[in-house]
Amino acid sequence: MSSRPARRAVPPHRLVMGAAVVLGLVVTACVAAPDPEPTPVATTAPSPAALAAVTAPAAELALVGVEEADAVALAASRALYERGPVVVLASAAEHADQLVGASAAVALGVPLLLTGGPADGEVAAELERLGATAVLVVGSVATPAWLDAGLDVVTVAADGRAADALAGATGLRLGDAQAVEEGQELVAVAALGRPTTTVLSSAAAVAPAAETPEPADTPAPAASASEARLPRVSPPEPAATTTVLTDGSRAHLAAVATARAAGMPVVLAPGGDPRASAATVDALAGVGPVLALGPAFGSPEVLAARLAAVSTGVQAPGGGQLVFPAAPGAPGKKYVALYGTPGTAALGLLGEQDVPATIARAQQLAAEYQALTADTVVPMLEVIATIASAGPEDGSYSRMRPIEELRPLVEAAGDAGIAVVLDLQPGRTDFVTQAQQYAELLALPHVSLALDPEWRLAPDQVHLRQIGSVGIDEVNAVVAWLADFTRERALPQKMLVLHQFSLRMISERERLDTSRDELALLIHVDGQGSQPAKAGTWAALRAGAPAGVRWGWKNFIDEDVPMLDPVQTYQVQPVPDLVTYQ
Repeated sequence: MSSRPARRAVPPHRLVMGAAVVLGLVVTACVAAPDPEPTPVATTAPSPAALAAVTAPAAELALVGVEEADAVALAASRALYERGPVVVLASAAEHADQLVGASAAVALGVPLLLTGGPADGEVAAELERLGATAVLVVGSVATPAWLDAGLDVVTVAADGRAADALAGATGLRLGDAQAVEEGQELVAVAALGRPTTTVLSSAAAVAPAAETPEPADTPAPAASASEARLPRVSPPEPAATTTVLTDGSRAHLAAVATARAAGMPVVLAPGGDPRASAATVDALAGVGPVLALGPAFGSPEVLAARLAAVSTGVQAPGGGQLVFPAAPGAPGKKYVALYGTPGTAALGLLGEQDVPATIARAQQLAAEYQALTADTVVPMLEVIATIASAGPEDGSYSRMRPIEELRPLVEAAGDAGIAVVLDLQPGRTDFVTQAQQYAELLALPHVSLALDPEWRLAPDQVHLRQIGSVGIDEVNAVVAWLADFTRERALPQKMLVLHQFSLRMISERERLDTSRDELALLIHVDGQGSQPAKAGTWAALRAGAPAGVRWGWKNFIDEDVPMLDPVQTYQVQPVPDLVTYQ
C-alpha cells in the first residue's frame, strides 16, 4: 500500500472506553463456534487464498460513553477486531446505507465504519490499524477524499438492486432485499448472522420487483471480468465471546453490525438498565466480557454493579431485577400487599390464616387489580418483623420476631413469586440496628424493607402516649446500609418503604437520599378514616416530597369510612404503586 495518514490519538471527549473493570463473576469460559461462510458465487476462475480477519482479546467490561454513530462504530471496531483486511464503509447520516452495509459486513465477517462525520480522520487511522487492503463503500456517500490511494475500493449502491450488487462485489450470494420498517433497524441488524440470507434495506429503498424473482436455490450470477470485486475474506473465529449491550439507539447500528460480523451476541436493553426486564436478565445470565454502547448505561462503576446482579440470572417477583422498571414501551410493575404478622389476626389480614391460605389470598387480591392496569401487578406480603410493645421488653419497647418464625412464610412467598417487605417498629432502638438483625432474610432476592416511624420512640417516650418519629439522618443511614448490602451480594433492586401519615413523622424529609441505584424508595401514606380526610393526607404528604419517590396507599378494612374497592383505589391520582390492606 502507498503511504497512509498517520494514526491520530483519540480525543478523550470523543471516545471513552472504560478501563477493564473486573466484575468478579464466576463464568464458564467458552469459545463461540464460527458461523458458516455464506455460499460463494460460482466462478470459473480459481479462488485466491482468503485473507483472515482476527478478533481482539476481550476486556471484562468496556463502556463506550459517546453518542455519535461514527465514534461508536469506531469503538466497536477497536474493541472487537485486531485485524480486518476488508472494511465496509457507509454514510454516518444514512441509515438506509448502513442497513445494506451491515448485511455486507456480517456476511464478510469484517467491521462496518461510518464516514462523513466528525471522526473521519480517526476512521482513516482505524483502517491502518486493521491492516485493511480493500474497502467496500456502500450507498450515496462519495469515496472519501482522505481514503488511502493504495486501498482497493469497491462501490455499491444501497437501492433495490443492492443484493445483486453485493453478490458481484463480494462473490457471495446474500439473497434478496428485506425491507426493514423505521424503528426496527437495530433489531434486524442484531438478528443477522452468517450465512446471510437477506440484504437489509429500508422500506423506502426497496424497489418493487419488476419480474418474478429467481428461486432461492438458483446460483447468483458470477461477476464479470469488468466488475470490481473484493478479495476473499476468512471470517474470524472468536477466541472468546464478548456480549455487546445496546440501549436500542439507531446510532449503534454500525457497531452492532460489527459485533455480529465478529460472531458476538448482542443484547438490547431499552432504557440503558440491563436489570429492567426478564428477557435481558436471562440473556445476560452468566455472561463474561461485555462491551456496552452509549452513555445511557451510566458510569463503569454503576454498570459493573448492575451486570454483577444480572449475571446471577435471578429474577425478582414480576420479572427482571428492578422494583419499578421504566424501559420504553415495556410494562411497569405495581404491588398489592397484605399487612400483618403470621399467627396474629389482630395486627392485620396477613395473620388471619395459615401460610398456604395467606399465599392464595395475596394472589387473589393482586388478581383483582391486574384487570385494571397494563402493568404487572405483583402480590406482596408486608410482614411485621418487629412489633411495637406496650412493655419495655429489653428496654426497646419492641418485640423482635425470630427469623425462624418468619422463614416458612417468607420462603413460601418466594417460591410463589410473591414479594415480601419486612416491617420494622423499633421502639427506642434505631432502624439500622434492627434491620441488620434480619440480614439473613434480606439476603433473599424477593425480600425488601419497610420503616414505620410511628413506632420509633425517643428515649423518654412510650407507645400509644406519643406518636413516634425519625430524623432523616437515621433514614439515610438505612438507605446506605441496605444499598451497600444489596450491591455486595449482587441482589436485585430492593424496595425501601417509608410509612408516614403526618409530616412530622420524618423530619427534614427533603434531604432523603434517593441517589442509590440499588434501592427504589416509596412513601406509604397510612392515613385512615373518612375518604376526604385520607385524600387530604395524601395531598399534604405529596407536597414537597423528594423527586423520584414512589407512592403507596393503605386500605384499612375496619377503620376507613368507606373503604375503597380496587376500581376506586386506582382512581386515586397518581395511581398508587403499592396498595396495602390492613
